[in-house]
Amino acid sequence: MPVVTSADGTAIAYERTGSGPALVLVDGAMCYRAAGPMQPLAALLQDNFSVYTYDRRGRGESSDTTPYAVAREVEDLQALIAQAGGEAYVYAISSGVALALATAAAGPWITKLALYEPPFMAEVGDSARIKEYTERLSELLDAGRRGDAVALFMTNVGIPAEAVAGIRAQPGWAALEALAPTLAYDDEVLGDGSVPRDLASTIAVPALVLGGGASPQSLQQAAKATADSLPAAEHRTLDGQTHDVAPDVLTPVLVEFFGA
Repeated sequence: MPVVTSADGTAIAYERTGSGPALVLVDGAMCYRAAGPMQPLAALLQDNFSVYTYDRRGRGESSDTTPYAVAREVEDLQALIAQAGGEAYVYAISSGVALALATAAAGPWITKLALYEPPFMAEVGDSARIKEYTERLSELLDAGRRGDAVALFMTNVGIPAEAVAGIRAQPGWAALEALAPTLAYDDEVLGDGSVPRDLASTIAVPALVLGGGASPQSLQQAAKATADSLPAAEHRTLDGQTHDVAPDVLTPVLVEFFGA
């Protein structure tokens, strides 16, 4: 698997498919190339773009370098865009949106930005719960309780406790535990859980912020607030879609927006 080396020496594994303008896909929490929404999406986008999927640091086949800092993940994405020719379109989902925004604000590498349901839950008054989650997640990871950290994340995003218990009994749970330290990374990149308005106000590239019409109102409101914070953004709702957006619904929207 090809890799690019980030500024701090971290090896970032990636895959390229298709041809056309470069488009980088940025995952959210607990996802990487082999487990998440981006491979099916890349398969549908490859007729229009050179699609880059990658393992964020600490996931899949990428390495990791501690201590973590959001700036290091920005450098990872910058390194991949450099590999793609120095500029690229970017599509990001969930907490990956916060990383994409930080990267777009840091330099001219991203030329268009499509974002799906950033979980800026402080926009709907969840600040106390966000702080409690951050503190508990840190406690569990510091204690080496990776499984409990994954379970905490799952319940935090709305998966019923009984369902979490069932998932925990499956053979794939060990792979989820391996990703547990990166939950702290996503938590840090989301900051206090509010839209980073000062940062977003500096991002002048065309942006499309999407929400699912069947998603919770909290996520729909967060998407609208994110769009409102960007100087050149459009907000759209995809009817019938949830946070687990269907690739065949999303693809034509991205192709139209990126203009390929």
